[in-house]
Amino acid sequence: MSDLNEEFEAAAVRVKQLDERPDNDTLLKLYALYKQGAEGDVSGEKPGFFDFVGVAKYEAWEKLRGTEQDEAKKRYIALVDSLTG
Repeated sequence: MSDLNEEFEAAAVRVKQLDERPDNDTLLKLYALYKQGAEGDVSGEKPGFFDFVGVAKYEAWEKLRGTEQDEAKKRYIALVDSLTG
């Protein structure tokens, strides 16, 4: 496993240990960057209109379409670092 992948997975563990829950915008950024870094471009059907949280997550991830996975991982790590700093 590469150093970037190890840092990415370590950041995913660290973010779950935050003392304070981040605001919703930050949570969406974390979610989208993690998904883009782990899986690449958004896939699957967009959730139904009444699934507000699902739609927000899907749209946040969709905005990162075309972002390289390594770039998303670096941005995710930087965001987690800023929260745990």
